[in-house]
Amino acid sequence: MIVTNQLVAPLYADRLARALSPRHASVRTVTLPDGEEHKHWQTLNLIFDGLLESGCDRKTVLYALGGGVVGDMTGFAAACYMRGVPFVQVPTTLLAQVDSSVGGKTAINHSLGKNMIGAFYQPQLVVCDLDTLATLPDREMSAGLAEVIKYGPIADLEFLGWIEDHIDALRARDPQALAHAVRRSCEIKAWVVGQDERETGLRVILNFGHTFGHAIEAGLGYGQWLHGEAVGCGMVMALHLSHRLGLVDAAFVDRCVALIRRAGLPTMGPALGADRYLELMRVDKKAEAGEIRFVVIGPPGQAQLRPAPDALVREVIADCCR
Repeated sequence: MIVTNQLVAPLYADRLARALSPRHASVRTVTLPDGEEHKHWQTLNLIFDGLLESGCDRKTVLYALGGGVVGDMTGFAAACYMRGVPFVQVPTTLLAQVDSSVGGKTAINHSLGKNMIGAFYQPQLVVCDLDTLATLPDREMSAGLAEVIKYGPIADLEFLGWIEDHIDALRARDPQALAHAVRRSCEIKAWVVGQDERETGLRVILNFGHTFGHAIEAGLGYGQWLHGEAVGCGMVMALHLSHRLGLVDAAFVDRCVALIRRAGLPTMGPALGADRYLELMRVDKKAEAGEIRFVVIGPPGQAQLRPAPDALVREVIADCCR
């Protein structure tokens, strides 16, 4: 069963079906509406409807053909259908290739919080075909670069420097630059997930920028900003918080913010109001007993999880939001 969306299906669904036909007795396709705003129970049920109507059994393989939304929902459906069937990730966006398709996080959104309902469930295989990026809109390409950039400050300063040197080539979709960016991003993520699959410790560093970013997505309404756009801006806010906590100097903040801007990402958050930001972030999965915990940088190339006083967070919001 191929699970895809309305934008990707006309481009690649038939091609994938033809490639799979020699290996499977039959190949069916479920096409979902496109966009983060559709990442909920009702859309998830469309996958279950297709599986049940086609008489799919425990040997059925789900193929997630699309970006992060398709991958997350297909993986969650695979984890739940008959208590678990195999699935394969075929990510067609840069963001999905470098982040969401790798590591086994699957989920849907709730109106009160992003990715709050889901399961850890690993794909059998992840196939990153760089040719699919040729049809990716520029805005989606920039969104994917946010998840590439994050690996530098949290784990690999040499990679951060490489991204700075090749950001224009990446935006121009140079094949060699993209191949290195995807490969190195997946290496770093695999190294982290291999040590902490279920995010009880180290894996949390992969959420750099996501606490603020998820608040932006939920506060504006899912789909208004792309996930990568919200993460890019969230990294800016997290960097400023790191500086206020005395963990990095202003020069490092400026360096990273300049790179995020060069990637075509927003560096100023929407004016939701500090109270609303704090309310949304208290629902974040990293929060404990109502205390918000942030992934911050310190020293550069390393990340840590720690709380921050509300007053300090309010200062960051005041400086970093329109």
